[in-house]
Amino acid sequence: MDIDHYAPAQKTDFNEIPIISLSGLDTAEGFERIAHILVETAHRVGFFYLSDHGISTDVMDQAFAASRRFFDLPTGVKGQVTVNKHQRGWMQSGLAKLEGAATHDAKEVFFWGWEGANMPSDPDKRPPLVHPNQWPKNEAAFLKEGIWPYYQQVISLGRRVLSALAHGLGQSKTFFDQAYETPLGRGQLVYYPPMSAQDIAQKRLGAAAHTDFGVLTILMQDMQGGLQVRNPTGDWIEAPPVQGTLVCNIGDLLERWTGGRLTSTVHRVINRNPTNRYSIPIFCDPASETPIDPRDFGASDSAKDVISAGHYIMGRNTKNFRHYKSKITT
Repeated sequence: MDIDHYAPAQKTDFNEIPIISLSGLDTAEGFERIAHILVETAHRVGFFYLSDHGISTDVMDQAFAASRRFFDLPTGVKGQVTVNKHQRGWMQSGLAKLEGAATHDAKEVFFWGWEGANMPSDPDKRPPLVHPNQWPKNEAAFLKEGIWPYYQQVISLGRRVLSALAHGLGQSKTFFDQAYETPLGRGQLVYYPPMSAQDIAQKRLGAAAHTDFGVLTILMQDMQGGLQVRNPTGDWIEAPPVQGTLVCNIGDLLERWTGGRLTSTVHRVINRNPTNRYSIPIFCDPASETPIDPRDFGASDSAKDVISAGHYIMGRNTKNFRHYKSKITT
């Protein structure tokens, strides 16, 4: 099968995946207006672009440059921080097989998360997914310096978006504040090589169709294209890069938390280009112990559905990443 006809998708109508400007979010009138738009879009589509988000082009470019430089390193160097059971470090291609996919994803990933002084020193006392990062050293020591400023600014942006969503859903705009004092804040650098004939024969994608596990994802994608979203009618549509914007989508936990008022949308990635594709998703998830209770947003009689954020995400990780099923470093 020709690459151009593999995993087809329609061109995007930006009414389907809207571009939402955050200009004015810091004013009372603008906050009210944007909160309404965000909730309506997150309910109807679950995917949108953020413009006027306040993160500088220089910070974004620095993060991408560090990502490309890291993935260009020899396997032996990247392998010094092989991914562990706490989802920290470098994961080689072949270890991500999403639920329902025919085969593993064609990608490499570097994982990291929040760093806080209050992390328990005893590993047995840490909640799920709370663990020190594995930052590479020596010739790869540039990585943290390159991506950390962007990561911090995205976490701050996520808090602002969640504040508006909370208000638009009838809660206090400070509703999420406590849960995000020490968030999980999982980050990924993702490298997608060009798709090969073997990939197509084995029905492989860069990332197979899936929903995100957590609360809110903020994605920076390069200008290659390749992200596709399944719209409410079940058709695949392209989510092409739009210069200066970030892609934002609702995850499973926020759909669950809001009793289905917001929508976690299925999406996938295919790299049709002859060159490498890179993206940086930041999963703006709350503290691991945070109870996800649909009654917070008006659902009735849902006590049995309460689950902690960390346990839920870890459960999904073990089903989707092969390194949890093999002997790895701790």
